[in-house]
Amino acid sequence: MSKRRKFSPEFKSQIVLQLLSGEKSMAELCREHQLSSAMIGNWKQQFLAAAPRAFEKDSASSAEQERIADLERMVGRLTMELEIAKKASSLLTGMRDRNGK
Repeated sequence: MSKRRKFSPEFKSQIVLQLLSGEKSMAELCREHQLSSAMIGNWKQQFLAAAPRAFEKDSASSAEQERIADLERMVGRLTMELEIAKKASSLLTGMRDRNGK
C-alpha cells in the first residue's frame, strides 16, 4: 500500500504560477513532479478562487490592531493614575509624620 504524498502550500502555488505564467506546460509539470493533470487542475482552481482575497483588507487584523491600541492606551492611563496615587500617598504619609501623629 503506497503512502499519499503531501504538498506544501508553497509548492502548490509555485506549480500553479509556473503553469499560469507559461513557464512550463501542464505536461512538463506532470512529468517533472510526477503529478496528475487533474491534481494540478484542482490546485489551479483553488488558487484562482482564492486570488481575490489576496487584495482584500484584513478586517479581522485591523480590528485586532485597534483593540490592542485601545488596551495600550488604557495601560498607559492606569500607569499614570497609579504613579499619581503613589505620590499622593507618600506626601500624605510625610505630612502625617511631621505632625507627630
